Amino acid sequence: MIDDFLWRALAAGFGVVMIAGPLGCFIVWRRMAYFGDTLSHSALLGVALGLLLGIDPTLGIAAGAVTVALLLLAMQQQRQLASDTLLGILAHAGLALGLVVLSFFETLRLDLMAYLFGDVLAVTMGDLLWIYGGGLLALAALAVIWRPLLAITVHEDLARAEGVPVMAVRLVFVVLIAVVIATAMKIVGVLLITSLLIIPAAAARGLARSPEQMAVGAILVGGLAVALGLGGSLAFDTPSGPSVVVAALLLFLASLLPAGLSRLARN
Repeated sequence: MIDDFLWRALAAGFGVVMIAGPLGCFIVWRRMAYFGDTLSHSALLGVALGLLLGIDPTLGIAAGAVTVALLLLAMQQQRQLASDTLLGILAHAGLALGLVVLSFFETLRLDLMAYLFGDVLAVTMGDLLWIYGGGLLALAALAVIWRPLLAITVHEDLARAEGVPVMAVRLVFVVLIAVVIATAMKIVGVLLITSLLIIPAAAARGLARSPEQMAVGAILVGGLAVALGLGGSLAFDTPSGPSVVVAALLLFLASLLPAGLSRLARN
């Protein structure tokens, strides 16, 4: 019989991949992996912000990630520094600032490892409400901007010429990434969030024939990674968050086999 905490962990993982899968597809298509890393690193600063203001850390994470995302969009309009330089500065500065601010809370007992690498086995019913509430809202918003965002991804200038509100769509997109980071941190932690966005989408890419198929495939791969990772964590007594990411990596490697075998057959 499966314990209640494991059911909650599975439910939390499935809730996160429900939105992380489709959103991760756009991150892969738009080559924004480092952008996701920057937002996830800023999540620790959001935790510190939440503790400082006496609000729920999840709200602090969301607020911090949204603030950094808006700052990045604004700073990318200048021409003095390249985008990857800005991303590198904000990613490491956000993580360092978060750690420094948290060090001032001397009387607070804080499980820093849980924030860095996740603690999905400690998910509560309140966490599930956050995950599914935020996930459903994010899915609804993604459904609304799906076609415009797809048009921008294919050819931004052409989409702008056709009347697509490029800046507004990009703004909603980065806010959705921030929401996913806030809900996913409990699962895989600050340092591994981006992997849950990218790896399932990358695994589904070679097996899909349309953007919609890739989005569904990313959800399925992500769900299977959660189940396998938690099963492996329970069987081998390994950290749950990293185990989920390792399972996703193995599924990604397995997705490369059909293409490799096809090339061997042609040779």
